[in-house]
Amino acid sequence: MSNVVLLFSGQGAQSVGMGKDIVEDYPVAKALFDEADAALGFSLSEIMYEGPAEELMKTSRCQPALYLHGLACLAALSERVPGLNPVAAAGLSLGEFTAHAAAGTFSFADGLRVVELRGQFMEEACDATKGAMAAMIGGSPEAVEALAAECDVDVANFNAPGQIVVSGSEEGVDRAVAGAKGAGIKIAKKLQVAGAYHSRLMQSAQDKLAGVLHGSSMSAASIPVASNFKGGIVGGVDEVREMLEKQVTGSVRWVECIEALIAEGHTTFLELGPGRLIAGMMKRINKEARVICIEDVASLDAAVELLSE
Repeated sequence: MSNVVLLFSGQGAQSVGMGKDIVEDYPVAKALFDEADAALGFSLSEIMYEGPAEELMKTSRCQPALYLHGLACLAALSERVPGLNPVAAAGLSLGEFTAHAAAGTFSFADGLRVVELRGQFMEEACDATKGAMAAMIGGSPEAVEALAAECDVDVANFNAPGQIVVSGSEEGVDRAVAGAKGAGIKIAKKLQVAGAYHSRLMQSAQDKLAGVLHGSSMSAASIPVASNFKGGIVGGVDEVREMLEKQVTGSVRWVECIEALIAEGHTTFLELGPGRLIAGMMKRINKEARVICIEDVASLDAAVELLSE
């Protein structure tokens, strides 16, 4: 069995229907969904299966939904491929929490509670501020950083070469979009999001999450986990807490995370979550890396075949 790196989806990847066929076919996945519904006190599974899309898109709903879906996919795959050997993990924004649960940093239940509260805190911060985000396509990191500083906004995501996102006040983001061409950036496009994630406007959410993280039971991870904020492998439990806290307002350094994992000699990655967005980013980061996507029963079956070769 090939060594594999686990990659977990972030907010924005969610889609109505996610997880339904896996739960129908895999009791191990159904058990996680049932546990989540009981712990949350409402039927997250029903929102995931049936929507409406507007409800699933809410930050307080989609974050626990993606956490649950990613771990259910992993549980089903592990049952089908007993020799599966995860050697590292990473996740995009919210997905970093899923990666830590997969690595044993916290239990499924403890991680679900943290993620539920993170989503609530970020939704509250969105409601309390007038924030926006915009994708900057085709510009260098230096050009985007300079533009962001000029417009008094933050760089939220370094997703792939030529794919960077800025975040902050609506006025500042609008100025950045208007000034992008002059800064040598090919395309600037505002994103349909509820607020300014990974910016200073999320400070209230970060402050609240810090208390939750410090009160949560955590253990040393069983495999290396990459930190979005650090842009590389995170160390002990104290650093994990600090990195997960700072990630709320800090930049997601996804390119650096992937490059650090590849530098360790890892070449096979499993994207666990809907949308195949991470696979798309990987093509821009490193064309030689192999990404196997798992989001439903059909893709899981295909993954089993590929991993068994």
